[in-house]
Amino acid sequence: QVAGSGGGSVQSGGSLTLSCVVSGKLYTWYRRGWFRQAPGKEREGVAVIDSDGTATYANSVKGRFTISEDNTKSRLLMEMNNLEPEDTAMYYCAADSGSVSSWFWSGYPYNYKDQGTQVTVTK
Repeated sequence: QVAGSGGGSVQSGGSLTLSCVVSGKLYTWYRRGWFRQAPGKEREGVAVIDSDGTATYANSVKGRFTISEDNTKSRLLMEMNNLEPEDTAMYYCAADSGSVSSWFWSGYPYNYKDQGTQVTVTK
């Protein structure tokens, strides 16, 4: 239902873009976006876009990451700029029927998620 791509390795200050295809009309009313999980840490919401197109970000990425969707609402993009080593994690595209605020709860069990893509930022 969700399938992400992108990621890779970049030096600190660099940029990467993640993309995700959302199928099954989850975009109709599900929140869609990304969460991440670093080794030994709980999963954390990164950015989410609501069914009306409103985007919300974690404080740690605000001003650096931008989430967007295409006109069909079935394809998401997340541009990640000025990346920091602390951004290193597995990034998962997800969709969920919960509230926007729940997206950012530590360890939240998202309804749908993909297999994840690794983002590594080196100093």
